[in-house]
Amino acid sequence: MARYIFITGGVVSSLGKGLASAALGALLQARGFSVRLRKLDPYLNVDPGTMSPFEHGEVFVTDDGAETDLDLGHYERFTGVAARSTDSVSSGRIYSSVLEKERRGDYLGKTIQVIPHVTNEIKDFLTVGADEVDFMLCEIGGTVGDIEGLPFFEAIRQFAQERPRGQCIFMHLTLLPWIAASGELKTKPTQHSVKELRSIGIAPDVLVCRSERTIPEKERAKLALFCNVRPDSVIAAYDLKSIYEAPLAYHREGLDQAVLDAFGIHPAPKPNLARWEDVADRVFNPEGEVRIGIVGKYTQLEDAYKSIAEALTHGGMANRVKVKIDWVDSEQFDEGDAAPYLEGFDAILVPGGFGERGTEGKIKAAEFARTRGVPYLGICLGMQMAVVEAARNLAGMESAGSQEFDHESGEGARFVPVIYHLKEWIKDNEKIARDVLDDKGGTMRLGAYTALLKDGSKAADVYGAHRIEERHRHRYEVDMKYREKLEDVGLHFSGISPDGQLPEIVEYKDHPWFIGVQFHPELKSKPFAPHPLFADFVRAAKENSRLV
Repeated sequence: MARYIFITGGVVSSLGKGLASAALGALLQARGFSVRLRKLDPYLNVDPGTMSPFEHGEVFVTDDGAETDLDLGHYERFTGVAARSTDSVSSGRIYSSVLEKERRGDYLGKTIQVIPHVTNEIKDFLTVGADEVDFMLCEIGGTVGDIEGLPFFEAIRQFAQERPRGQCIFMHLTLLPWIAASGELKTKPTQHSVKELRSIGIAPDVLVCRSERTIPEKERAKLALFCNVRPDSVIAAYDLKSIYEAPLAYHREGLDQAVLDAFGIHPAPKPNLARWEDVADRVFNPEGEVRIGIVGKYTQLEDAYKSIAEALTHGGMANRVKVKIDWVDSEQFDEGDAAPYLEGFDAILVPGGFGERGTEGKIKAAEFARTRGVPYLGICLGMQMAVVEAARNLAGMESAGSQEFDHESGEGARFVPVIYHLKEWIKDNEKIARDVLDDKGGTMRLGAYTALLKDGSKAADVYGAHRIEERHRHRYEVDMKYREKLEDVGLHFSGISPDGQLPEIVEYKDHPWFIGVQFHPELKSKPFAPHPLFADFVRAAKENSRLV
């Protein structure tokens, strides 16, 4: 049976609970333990799939097709453990499950209440897969005191109370603000946060304090005394130059030792940190720099493309170069010349997105990369816009476009839809059907699907394989009936679904490096195992920058 670590937050949000959880998971792995990480989010959306990237950042997709919080991306990148649908839950999903049971009569006519019905549902979620790992790390979204999070806090309080002594601990992450006028770090916000936590029956075993300044021993002792934790369980979390320094930084501060001490695990296995020492060496000792432009529509919030940015960093590690990312809003040249915005980049990446806004700029970015010989990676919508560009400018289909932007057909249509709404596909040998008017949540082609790569293609060479499995998140697809016409002008379909119906990868053979993929390779990249597409894309950027 797994030991449980519940990670909570206080004072302010966005302190880095997800990163702290991921780093702790990596440190426990370094000591030989198996781990799984989970996220409990208080918002009422069933999942973040229908939330704007401006509102919530990117949506991370699991192999089994769950749309989840971006923190699960941190978990995977730091531990290498593939996330599952059972690793993410929201208040909306919990309440939905409870109400479905009530409608079926599962509660036998009882009055449905937050306690015990909602809290029991949360506790049931926590136990899934508990016999598979040594440690289960469960992060509670938001901050203590948020009204939305109260059922989760009550549930984990009950859960710890019902387990044998020593099977659950609580780790609380807070902020120590620096007041410049008085020249002091203030501990009072943390004291109040812990007081709030204790008022609902939870006492932290480990206190992690974010600070931009060194925490003096006097303040550590004060926190230990007033927050009722051991002095060596007050852990400093300082600002870092790279998130991939976090496991080593937390180890230096004694986080993993404090956690094992709280569980009474003596003697603790010694950690093997060679993996993270190598990662840090590659991050801090690059042998050059490449400049890559990400041309998208959500560039005002970098978290909207979090996994892509991290995958490019991983590609840089694989090539011993620093990747400098420039965020380019594609709307800037929807109606003008793209060249002034794109000249000077060593490579161009066009990521996914939804809706028509900014797509003409993405099409021009694909044209710029194709005609100038600049390495190009198109992901999801980025691949589709590259196909539209080829159809318009090479195949003579001037009105080529996507059905996503115009649902009309025949004479009233604005576009010849070379991209169409995907109405059916095969998943696990079963046919799945969708309609344009279906609900938006969870109705896309989601999760891991197989693709077969054409012998002799750039894609097969990059992967070193002819059969791959990648994660998808889309409801529009390149129409195969235009394949021959597009291949005649040089855009080759080098990756196809096993049934031969869906294009997965397109590429130009006579281009230094131009690949479009329907899936999201960034979701499977890790600092210690860069995704082959990103590693080779950065290699091409490095060659283009004349670093080689």
